[in-house]
Amino acid sequence: MPGHSENIIGHSSTLATTLEQVSRLAPINRPVLIIGERGTGKELLAERIHFLSGRWDKPLVKVNCAAISDDLLESELYGHEPGSFTGASRVHHGRFERADGGTLFMDEVGTMSLRLQEKLLRLIEYGEYDRLGGQQTLQADVRVVAATNSNLIELADRDQFRRDLLDRLNFDVIHVPPLRYRLEDMAELAQHFAVQMCRELGWDLFPGFTDTAMQALYHHNWPGNVRELKNVIERSVYRWTEPSQPVANIIIDPFLSPYPENTSEQRSTQKPLLADEPQTTQDFSVQMDAHGLQLLKSTLGKFHNHQGRSAKALGLTYHQLRGLLRKYNLIGKRNSNN
Repeated sequence: MPGHSENIIGHSSTLATTLEQVSRLAPINRPVLIIGERGTGKELLAERIHFLSGRWDKPLVKVNCAAISDDLLESELYGHEPGSFTGASRVHHGRFERADGGTLFMDEVGTMSLRLQEKLLRLIEYGEYDRLGGQQTLQADVRVVAATNSNLIELADRDQFRRDLLDRLNFDVIHVPPLRYRLEDMAELAQHFAVQMCRELGWDLFPGFTDTAMQALYHHNWPGNVRELKNVIERSVYRWTEPSQPVANIIIDPFLSPYPENTSEQRSTQKPLLADEPQTTQDFSVQMDAHGLQLLKSTLGKFHNHQGRSAKALGLTYHQLRGLLRKYNLIGKRNSNN
């Protein structure tokens, strides 16, 4: 796509459903609301909407409403005239003006004040706005694509978000799937970020991940979603000191110190290792992994490999079950463990 900054990685059915909705919605000249957890790629979907629309050759302008104070945000969005406030010495063209004919992506729209929400509503409905300190009403043809990780319905119930603005924004709502619902994409995403990091490090090639490393990725809950995964992969690859060997150590939490606190309390609670005690233990995650595999196989056997009924019995969605089947390399295999 022209001007597209980054590709959307993944081929899971969950992601495919979302991208299909985006493709159908993009040509329709209406506001769009994108809802998703932090790090899920809301901005990438906004770019996709713009470049698949009839406005693809016009400006795509972005603003993070949460990163700018209320007073400055008004000036950034609508512009200002000279003398409108102290230090305003010349005309400032706001982002709506710069996005004329194109798209304005407004991230974290739920943080806007009610006053600015009212001005936004007027612009969406009538295409009209005023610069700060201006005497002339201006026109702008802008498609608004808004995004948030807040629950706007709850904010509206608490009178913190205008219901009429919510009605205007929600011509259609795109729900971005979190990474935990896209386990089928985990390996492809990890490979993509790892290859990028290897290029930056000057490695000839990416040696891959060990099975243990991949299991660590599958077992994490990923509250920061794809953005968190990118950081974890880049950190783990850069810390790996053997470029010819597969990466075996996944560093999810960089704040976890390798040096335990050497306090008297800790020393007093440490149990000395007796000579006749076994000096090896089985990792908890390994035991849980084996239990999960056995449970999955037995449930599939009980329902004669019917994935829909098995998912329901396990309290999983169909897509979650498919992700686990891929994780345990059970795709396409018949289960003989009843």
